[in-house]
Amino acid sequence: MKTRPGAPGEASGPAPAAGLPPPAERGATVIPDRVVARIAVQAARAALSRRAAVPPDRGGPAAPSASAAVRTGSVRLHLAMDLPYPTDIPRVCERIQQDVAERVAQLTALRVGEVTLTVRRLVTAAEASRGRVR
Repeated sequence: MKTRPGAPGEASGPAPAAGLPPPAERGATVIPDRVVARIAVQAARAALSRRAAVPPDRGGPAAPSASAAVRTGSVRLHLAMDLPYPTDIPRVCERIQQDVAERVAQLTALRVGEVTLTVRRLVTAAEASRGRVR
């Protein structure tokens, strides 16, 4: 009985790399600062939604921003965001920092050394529904 590639009962997985050095000796993966910052923004948006009950809309006045500095396997993050009023600022900020650090470490395999968070402003429900007026 002949089997097709990928048929049940056939071993699957990547073929051994003939003539290549082991993966640990091939080089390093470098993740640019701006990519880590984008990951941090997505993690901050999710954490803000979960920890401060802010809808995870894209853009808008409450969109978090981030910058990252990657150095030798670790990263320092700076986040800036609006928080709803009223809120327990210290508790919410601490939890957002923890969530972002865990998610960035999980997705990038970098050690997160520091996460600083700046609260740009506190936003009331009325301001959030109006949006930003210019």
